[in-house]
Amino acid sequence: MIGRIWHGYTTPENADTYEDLLKEEIFIGIRDRYIPGFQEIQLFRRNVESEVEFITIMWFDTLESVSAFAGEDYEGAVVPPKARALLKRFDERSQHYQVRERLTGSE
Repeated sequence: MIGRIWHGYTTPENADTYEDLLKEEIFIGIRDRYIPGFQEIQLFRRNVESEVEFITIMWFDTLESVSAFAGEDYEGAVVPPKARALLKRFDERSQHYQVRERLTGSE
């Protein structure tokens, strides 16, 4: 499994609007593409000084699955125009990690 991690930053004034856009439009659009090997997306948020940081972690079966989402340059950020308009800055490149161990709370 591959974890794709990306960071974006916005102003406190735009944070709720940006979060709503992610949840109500962008994430649903990703899900509705039915990308082979796409497992899930997680959203994290925290206040950092004068900005609000968002982190997304997407889970894919393989790097080929990531490429099906992001294109040939699979490390490139995928940031739609509506999101770019609300962001102050963001990672131009996503980081990809192999999941080496996963332990759940159940046996």
